[in-house]
Amino acid sequence: MDDQEIILQFEREYWNKGFNLIAGVDEAGRGPLAGPVVAAAVIFPQNVNPFLFRDSKKLTEKKRRELFFRICEEAISVGVGFADSLEIDEINILNATKLAVKRALFSLSVEPEFLITDALKIEGFESRSLVLVKGDERSFSCACASVVAKVVRDFIMEELAKVFPDYGFEKHKGYPTRFHIDRIEELGVSPIHRRSFGRVREKGERQTGGRDSFPVSIEERLLYYQEKLQELLRRD
Repeated sequence: MDDQEIILQFEREYWNKGFNLIAGVDEAGRGPLAGPVVAAAVIFPQNVNPFLFRDSKKLTEKKRRELFFRICEEAISVGVGFADSLEIDEINILNATKLAVKRALFSLSVEPEFLITDALKIEGFESRSLVLVKGDERSFSCACASVVAKVVRDFIMEELAKVFPDYGFEKHKGYPTRFHIDRIEELGVSPIHRRSFGRVREKGERQTGGRDSFPVSIEERLLYYQEKLQELLRRD
């Protein structure tokens, strides 16, 4: 098999079993100390010609952005879901990730008949899903979902860097780099930091710089993320 057939082998297997609408699912942002976790679901037509053959984490930021818009153009539907840091602290990162996935699936314009996920079991789809280890390297739909989730989350963190400019979110996207940890030590945590994470827990909250300009409630924060998604889409 050539690369195109290999990357589509799982989709073709289940298309041949009668599942016409297969959504690849992946997330971005489980490891950072701040910001939301973002999930994406992508459904392609069966006549799609694959254009992504490697893990999105190995691509340049410019290439991922280009692929993001191509995915949105060629897919039948693309869904994106978010879970805020407040939700992560309340229900833990695994359950928050699953919540973001459910929101991504709900935002699709068509209901998927089958899921291919990157090592994530989704309730309600136990008998209609394929859970793949390193799914973003083995399934085209899953790889594209990985690109969408990462591009959207990176853009949101770049926008949040304007609200909380002292933490350098535009550089590390909330991940625990030495610079980020040093800023937490010096400044305390911001409203978007995940207080349930070990390196953030028990740090004092910063009292200035964005605190009053960022939404307090989960509902308002989720709306903020949706607005940023629409802003990103308009940049095509």
